[in-house]
Parts: sequence; C-alpha cells; structure tokens
Amino acid sequence: MGLGAKNVLESLIDEAGGCAVADGGLGTHLESLGAAINDPLWSALCLINAPHLIKRAHLDYLEAGADILVTSSYQATIPGFLSRGLSNEDTEMLIQRSVKLALETRDTFWGGLEKNPRHGYNRALVAASVGCYGAYLADGSEFSGCYGPDITLEKLKGFHRRRLQVLVEAGPDLLAFETIPNKLEAQACMELLDEENIQIPSWICFSSVDGEHAPSGDKFEDCLQMLNKSERVVAVGINCSPPNFIESLICKFRELTEKAIVVYPNSGEVWNGNDKIWLPSRCSNKESFELYAKRWCDLGAMSSEDVAEQHLPLLEQFQEF
Repeated sequence: MGLGAKNVLESLIDEAGGCAVADGGLGTHLESLGAAINDPLWSALCLINAPHLIKRAHLDYLEAGADILVTSSYQATIPGFLSRGLSNEDTEMLIQRSVKLALETRDTFWGGLEKNPRHGYNRALVAASVGCYGAYLADGSEFSGCYGPDITLEKLKGFHRRRLQVLVEAGPDLLAFETIPNKLEAQACMELLDEENIQIPSWICFSSVDGEHAPSGDKFEDCLQMLNKSERVVAVGINCSPPNFIESLICKFRELTEKAIVVYPNSGEVWNGNDKIWLPSRCSNKESFELYAKRWCDLGAMSSEDVAEQHLPLLEQFQEF
C-alpha cells in the first residue's frame, strides 16, 4: 500500500465505527495458558518452545473481539536469540514466525467467519511489535530510558535495523514500536522507516512513569513535534503505563498532534529492575479500568480524519479479555 493512499489503520478505525480495539497483554495471557516466560526473552521464549500457545492466545483475543493482534516479537531480538546459541538463520526465522503465527491465526479465524455474514467482527490487522532497546537489555532500562552515554542515534538504528527488515519481510499490516522511553530512540525508529522505505504504516508508543514526560525526562512536546514530521508514523500514543496517567496524556497529545492516538496502559504495577519483580498497583482494578476506558473514549483518544467528530480510542484490554 502506498503511503499516499488511505492507510489500513485509518480504514480499520472507520470500519469499526471510530473505535478499534487491540488485544490484551500477551505475556499475561501466555502465562495463564501455562507458558513459563520468566526469562530475558520473556514471551519471545514461546517462539522457540511453545508457538502453539501463541496461536491460542491470539485466537482467544480474536474471539473476544480484538481488531488488532500485536505479535510476540516485542522481546524477539537478533542479539537476544544469538546469545542463546541460535544461528543467524534460526534467529531470523523465529522473528518472522512471530508475524506468521498471528497472520495464520487471523486468516483462519476470518475464513470461518466469512461463512456467517452476520458475525459482527472486523477483519483484524496484525501489528508487528518492535520493542525498545531496553527490553532487550532486560535490566529495567525500558522503564527509565537511561541507556548510558555510549548509546547513540546510530547505535540504536543498528540495533533495530535488521529486525525491522525481517519483520516487514514477514508481511504484517503495520508496525508497532512499543514502550519507547526516550526521544532518541523514537528518532531512530522514525528515521529507519525512511531509510528502509517502509511502506506499511507504523505507530510509536511511549511509556511514562510520571504522567507528564517520557521515562527519560524528555518532554512529549519535543517528541511529538519530531514525529509530526513523519508520514510513515500514522499514530502515536502511550503503552505500559498506569491507567490513571492516560486521561491527562490523551488531552496533552490531542493538543500536540493530528495523528491518531493509541492508548494501551498496563495494570498500574511498577517494575522493580533490581529485584526483577512487579510492585502492586495502587491505582487500578478491572472495574476502575472499564470506567477509565469509557472516559478515554469521551476524551477523543483515537480517530482518523474521517471520524474527527467522534474521536474514539484504540484500547488494549486490561490483562483479561
């Protein structure tokens, strides 16, 4: 699809009546299905030893009404797999597997629905997840954005480039850059899209630990001013951040950009990188999350130009579905 055409995300939003709903937390659901993912590879470990559970999780979310499946590639990185003794060929095969599992599950599910024209589902899109550099490090820096003085723009591009190429070659509908903790990495992702002439739309989502800035302390005004210049980044937003931050951030982002806005927070738990445990949430439970979500809709979290009068959010469901 050429970039000048209406992108598939905008089309989905319109087909969904102004609101497209993404799937829920993949790692959480994989654990509920019996997967052991307490590992630096996290959910990407299942690409090696339990791909059937990934397909099961995708199918569960489709049956629950998800309009977008996010692939299991968040922590599927080339150096991460190589460190486990895998070959370059096997590493790239596993990264592509993340997309193919989602595509196969979506296509099989949709094929069954087509026999019933009154099914009420939208044909889901597959978003290839591109996790941040800190996710590969597995040291908590994805929640701080503090990568150290040796990490430059070019080094971040080098880290992401081949994985991005491999993911795109697998044929996803869009790219989802997730949990980006600083402006520098967002810039690297944005520039890579141009340098690689990527022809599928992308979103870039930041995290936040204070509800006002990226974890690094970078101002969202500066981040979005930069991303507004990119035609390949069609949506921006917040993920993996407490639900009580989302309302004010939607309002802030709405003032700073005309792009669609993506919001899919976590449960409000806080990651302790030293002890490698999640600290309990102080701000949310399932019932309050549902109330939050309705409020985000009213505030106008996600829209394309064709639904400007009824901005509605792209929501990731809260852990369960």
